[in-house]
Amino acid sequence: MSIHSQYGPSSGISARGAIFLSAFMNDLLFKTYYHNSVFDYLVAIGIIVIGLLLIRSFKHIFLKKVKNWVEGTKTHFDDFLVEGIDRFLIPALYFAVVYMGISYLNLSGKAQNVLSIATTMVITFLFVRLISSTILLLLKTYVRKQERGEEKVKQLGGLMLIINAVIWVIGLLFLFDNMGYNVTTIITGLGIGGIAIALAAQNILGDVFNYFVIFFDRPFETGDFIVIGDKSGTVDYIGLKTTRIKSLSGEQLVVANSDLTGSRIHNFKQLMRRRVTFKLGIIYQTSLENIKLIPRLLEGIVKEQHPVQFDRAHFAAYGDSSLDYEVVYYVLDKEYNTYMDIHQNINFRIFEEFEKHGIEFAYPTRTLLMVHDAVEGKEAASLSSQQR
Repeated sequence: MSIHSQYGPSSGISARGAIFLSAFMNDLLFKTYYHNSVFDYLVAIGIIVIGLLLIRSFKHIFLKKVKNWVEGTKTHFDDFLVEGIDRFLIPALYFAVVYMGISYLNLSGKAQNVLSIATTMVITFLFVRLISSTILLLLKTYVRKQERGEEKVKQLGGLMLIINAVIWVIGLLFLFDNMGYNVTTIITGLGIGGIAIALAAQNILGDVFNYFVIFFDRPFETGDFIVIGDKSGTVDYIGLKTTRIKSLSGEQLVVANSDLTGSRIHNFKQLMRRRVTFKLGIIYQTSLENIKLIPRLLEGIVKEQHPVQFDRAHFAAYGDSSLDYEVVYYVLDKEYNTYMDIHQNINFRIFEEFEKHGIEFAYPTRTLLMVHDAVEGKEAASLSSQQR
């Protein structure tokens, strides 16, 4: 029985249309363009689209929840791990999906070479970034364990700039080597160019190397109060070439790193106690009893203060116009204002006790002995001898 007789005239037309459409689609799907059929291209696109959607879903659903969870932990390693997945694993998966989709096709030699070069470039890029991020994590972990670690983390910018430059140069050399270029020639060129740059910018390079000296030797850090010659202030920022210091008067001092490492630096951060020495003088007319009493008075006045460690108080010398005493004590605090408050209280108490005991402070004086009568007698005798 024919199709026409079974389904009627309209059914025969529909069947013929379905057969025609099927033949057309079959012919279209398996039509070849550049060594691949349309069906192969559709499969490749399907692999890429489905793969990208799956990775995107993983990132926005699972990874986002993990990020919110690790933010509440105290350790930094899990933060780095999640960040590494987001910055390196996810891009690598994206590229892997695209690579799988393209690899499904039958590629020409030229296209295969381009894909191979692109793969090498992506792997090099991700690998260099991974190494850089790992080094940065290790440095941050090391620095945070130190005192004022969060402030010191800010100093890592200059160091990471140098490290990243070295890593990228090595990564590019690896890339060029895999692409078939003569790396030896490139290294030779870089060596000659490096020597020329070093000679032209030796002062800048000197400051850069001294930045490493400051970073690793740590003669001072951000937040330290330092004195260099007649300049003083708080270290605000340590850069590759210069260090910025906020002076007591408010302005910013910018000093080259080479000048700092070549200078004598007074760092008051390590000042755990401050030695104070001062002198005072009393008049020569003071009684012997009070002269002997003064060292005990001074010792008692100093010991009244807190936090203070008394060292000594002595009648030190006979001055030109005073009897001189010397007092030494330690302020057990590094703050300058604390020292000044204590020393001011000591001065108040000394004035009070000396006034109570009738002891007078000395000031520069000079006594002149007039011998007017004797001089006139000599002048008269000389005049009478001349008249004779």
